[in-house]
Amino acid sequence: MTATFLLLYALSDRPNILLAISDDQSAPHASAYGTPGIFTPAFDRVAKRGVLFRHCYAASPGCAPSRAGLLTGRHPWSLRQAGTHASGFPAEFETYPERLAAVGYHTGHTGKGWGPGDYKVSGRSHNPAGPAYQSQKLKPPANGIRNCDYAANFVDFLDARSVSDQPWCFWYGASEPHRDFENGYGTRLGKTPDHATPPAFLPDTPVVRSDLLDYYAEIEWFDRHLGLMLDELDRRGELDNTLVIVTSDNGMSFPRAKANCYEFGISVPLAIAGPGFDANPTTSEAIVGFVDLTATILDAAGVDADGGHGTSLRGQTHREDRVAFSSRERHSSSRYQNWTYPQRSLRSGRWLLIVNDRPQRWPAGDPQKYDDNVLGPPHGGYHDIDACPTLTELIDRRREFPTLFRLAVDKRPKIELFDVDRDPACLTNLANDSRYEEDATQLLGRLNEVRRETGDPRVQGNGDIWESYTRYGKIRTFPPPPETLPE
Repeated sequence: MTATFLLLYALSDRPNILLAISDDQSAPHASAYGTPGIFTPAFDRVAKRGVLFRHCYAASPGCAPSRAGLLTGRHPWSLRQAGTHASGFPAEFETYPERLAAVGYHTGHTGKGWGPGDYKVSGRSHNPAGPAYQSQKLKPPANGIRNCDYAANFVDFLDARSVSDQPWCFWYGASEPHRDFENGYGTRLGKTPDHATPPAFLPDTPVVRSDLLDYYAEIEWFDRHLGLMLDELDRRGELDNTLVIVTSDNGMSFPRAKANCYEFGISVPLAIAGPGFDANPTTSEAIVGFVDLTATILDAAGVDADGGHGTSLRGQTHREDRVAFSSRERHSSSRYQNWTYPQRSLRSGRWLLIVNDRPQRWPAGDPQKYDDNVLGPPHGGYHDIDACPTLTELIDRRREFPTLFRLAVDKRPKIELFDVDRDPACLTNLANDSRYEEDATQLLGRLNEVRRETGDPRVQGNGDIWESYTRYGKIRTFPPPPETLPE
């Protein structure tokens, strides 16, 4: 027998892995969660076959560091350049696709893998999510939707195996519902304003409702391709032996969501089905972090999770003592001298604790910037909020919605504490409420302990290292930041 045959024989009882990850989708926004206006039959199909998780938390509220956390099973604050946005990905941090490839798995990705950033500067030959399958294209149904035929590329990937029963690991990374959206796309699909209810931190206006409908429509595009992939696996008789994990990299690209460690910035959908998750379809209230998903994948494949910070969910989908951590540093180029906005968070039970390590900085970005060496208008900055109709609405109508505007862009205290069960929009900071002083102290102690144990430079006296990492992308210029918001 050849060595290849023996290796594949040894792997024959290991499951395939399909990780489907959308781009900027908050947790309530799938029909399995009961959100009206969204139809996600493929996500619901996975949830009905396995486990629907109600409390999954991304490693970061931004794309690149969150994906790095998922790929490595490590908290982003321990990943150096890979722990911030649009930087590098040191080769010493092995990803789960690389570990599975080393034991004989066929690996690959389509769409958006890890990024944005430059993985080649560290000597990697392909994206950390695996070799690319991107050749199949299609005509998008709307502006803002990528022309990548994700499902067809998945077929190409399956057909490229060495032998038909070689186990595989595939990363399906849609670029949807990342902005930009085609204005009115949701309405064009038949959605109406009553199908969208803005969360409490956004104004309830026709502009915002329309923006939400366009976002919903792009979620459905991601789901459509997931459904085609599930159908293909069913046709090939491989679905039952495939661990399917469906999630998103961070929350929706709206003010006070994406790029913030609030609930709508880090709480993402999660459904898991397949070996170990299909005996008793159920809903889980357990808190899950991305590092736990990595540990679950490696556990299912029989690979040691050495160096990871999570614990496998297999057989532990209802543990009530689980916690999740998230963090961010630089997102876009949004501040004077390209400064970051460092946040660390802990989600435990009913509580969300956030530490803003540089509270003197503007969380959404400096209010004004230079355009061609000319100082732009007041409120023309805020580049840690994706440009969108909702942001424009908040700025233009800031005197009509002053509280919501300030919640999105104003400076924040160093410590924030929210009772998410009662306040999912994270509007009321309880950190200075004497009734919850003991809770805040315990949560902060636990967060800082984990940060020390896992090598966060900001608790090791070396926090400025985050300001030094190269950003591969547009660099903006800003005046020294003012103390207060401009008129």
